[in-house]
Amino acid sequence: MRKNKVPEPTVARLVQYSHTLENLCRQGTTIVSSEEIAHGAGVFSSQVRKDLACFGEFGTRGLGYNVRELLDQTRTILGVNRPWPVIMVGAGKLARALATYRGFAERNFDIVAVFDNDLTKIGGKIGQIDIHPLETLPAIVGANGVVIGIITVPAGAARPTARLMVDNGLTAILNFARVHIEVPEHVVLHNVDLSAEIGILTFKLCHPFVSFCHDPPA
Repeated sequence: MRKNKVPEPTVARLVQYSHTLENLCRQGTTIVSSEEIAHGAGVFSSQVRKDLACFGEFGTRGLGYNVRELLDQTRTILGVNRPWPVIMVGAGKLARALATYRGFAERNFDIVAVFDNDLTKIGGKIGQIDIHPLETLPAIVGANGVVIGIITVPAGAARPTARLMVDNGLTAILNFARVHIEVPEHVVLHNVDLSAEIGILTFKLCHPFVSFCHDPPA
């Protein structure tokens, strides 16, 4: 079967559109134009229409989009219209911040368990989430149908943690450790390096006249 090619920046913008639509729903707005969505996401209206066209036909020309309907459609495309049980390995300060992040619950990500090998942490809780020993990971993953894992361990433990997740059937990993991880082709891996993001900010501050361009397609 031929796979449809959707650029990753398009998906990232779709997340922004969904957030904008959520805000409009809270404000009681029922109809929205592509210009208004574009303003909320910081892009041109033509970009909004082009991005949405990757996934189908939405809205009515000259009338705009029904906010509730388009929000439901974007959430379905992004897969956040249904619950996703998640596990997290590493019970440090970052894990505590992530476990209490309301955005996860709002988008149906449910952290069902946190794991660590530190005996002083095992048996405790992060918020309402129990901290378990690593050896119980297979049973908890199986019992809860978990396919998503979050890595918040130190860099030296990240690779074996990723292997443990993959060996137990996880097919998506969000990695906060500052180390390169290799996973099988069928596993989705996304790396988040907060220090790198700050480094980009400081580079732009120090070089305000440097223009940036996107990497050419592979």
